[in-house]
Amino acid sequence: MRRLMSGLPVALLWLSLNAFAADELPVAAEEFVYCTVCHGVQLMGNQIIKAPRLSGMEPWYVEKQLHNFKKEIRGLHGDDAFGYEMQPMAAALTDEQIGEVAVFVNATRSRPATPTIGGDAEKGKALYTTCAACHGSNGEGNEALGSPDLRIANDWYLVTQLNNFRSGSRGSHPADINGMQMRASVQLLNDDEAIRDVVSYITTLRNQ
Repeated sequence: MRRLMSGLPVALLWLSLNAFAADELPVAAEEFVYCTVCHGVQLMGNQIIKAPRLSGMEPWYVEKQLHNFKKEIRGLHGDDAFGYEMQPMAAALTDEQIGEVAVFVNATRSRPATPTIGGDAEKGKALYTTCAACHGSNGEGNEALGSPDLRIANDWYLVTQLNNFRSGSRGSHPADINGMQMRASVQLLNDDEAIRDVVSYITTLRNQ
């Protein structure tokens, strides 16, 4: 696999991408076009193949998850088909490349994710109380706790991952401390309806 950045300094890439206005969609650097094959133009996500929206995601979280895939902490469970596809992609990256990808993802901009989940946001608000302890009252996340900004993700992806945590196809590896915490927390969501409700509430936080 050829080196992703081809010698382009990370700082220069960050500055060039952030030079665009928030409502513009700059063309992805050639070295990262491969990411857009699954995650869509400007990393806005592709629900058909279950590839989530990544644009604007925190670099520390991107690095953490790519390292988890690379170290086989995530993506090898037999019931996590889409994680299984991502694992070899991350395994092919060096640690330096993972850092560069994280900068690119964070600097890339795309339109906000379109809501797709039909749930009761009012019921979800009550259920979200437990989530707020780590992810913040507005879903903004907390790096110190390893909790990402929930407002970035597609709602269908959040539903998928909550189900994965509940079933144990994610968060079961003993080295995945944050995943194990999530797996314990999601048990408070008793059924599919509760998951849809809490995700529907999270969707309302995008304007906070």
